[in-house]
Amino acid sequence: MNTVHECIDVFPFTSPPIITVERREDLLLSAPSTKGGRLREHPVIEAIHFGATYTEQKFAPPRGVFESSSVRIEWQNMNGRQPFYHRNCGVDEISFQVCGDRTLITELGSVELKAGDFSRIPDGIAHDNFGRSDVHLLFYVPSPTTELTTPATTSEYKPEPFPGWQPATIDELTTEGVGGPGQDLMLVPVDEKMLIDAALSAQARIQVLHPYEYTPSVQWLYRNDEICLGREARSFSKGNLYVKHRDAEEIQYQVKGSRTLVTQRGTIHLEPGDFVCIPRGVAFTSIHLEPSEHIVLASVTSIPQVAKATKHGTRPSVEEIEALRQQA
Repeated sequence: MNTVHECIDVFPFTSPPIITVERREDLLLSAPSTKGGRLREHPVIEAIHFGATYTEQKFAPPRGVFESSSVRIEWQNMNGRQPFYHRNCGVDEISFQVCGDRTLITELGSVELKAGDFSRIPDGIAHDNFGRSDVHLLFYVPSPTTELTTPATTSEYKPEPFPGWQPATIDELTTEGVGGPGQDLMLVPVDEKMLIDAALSAQARIQVLHPYEYTPSVQWLYRNDEICLGREARSFSKGNLYVKHRDAEEIQYQVKGSRTLVTQRGTIHLEPGDFVCIPRGVAFTSIHLEPSEHIVLASVTSIPQVAKATKHGTRPSVEEIEALRQQA
């Protein structure tokens, strides 16, 4: 019999956990002893894969992974210029640079992004991207959203955002809602130099956050009334502490390393590029021998999966789980 601990916390994770309790792991992960009645059979946890390394291909719009009426999560693979500026109406746009380099060009200035960088474009600010072997994630979330740590750098006015840039007329796309399919409002040509020069008088700047190398738990970087967004990076984990969110589901994206995610809805091995969603009220932990890094988005409302699952979890015995732990 293996004994573990279960930490029950509450959004927005600014207060200590409600309680941490001792559990028998075999019972924590077992089917209920009561049969029938109001109990439901829940599907085993699954993952969706969108690569964490650049793949050469023609430019294509970002791929939607999860989407609700107020939050959308996308994956983007690009090598070159986005063909238009984008202006959101109703959401902040947060990005995480998975790999490669990207120039973010906005009315609040331009900034170079490298792997591990987060940035937030405030609601209503026009922006474009020039990626080089680039993969990045996009999180469209309700505004206003607050940065929770000191920026590593900020955008600045650059009359030439990247080498070889020439002033031109370029289209600007305005979208409503979370900017998904069918939410385009207007596409019009604009003078790009005038747009870039708006940064000369802008009072605000784009803040670039870059989290610590390793953290004992999730390092939250952004927060609003509906979501918390951050990153978890650990050198190893034996998975003796389970976490249960009382009032939030958690979406994760594996950035580096591999790990075994153990949950009350099954166990799944995650590799770089895997997305997974852990429903609210479901206890989970991770086991890995080597360093592992993943992005975490916790949401008080459900964000349905819109991409097809690529692999499904299993329900191993507690003896098999303990064998993984003993190797760590």
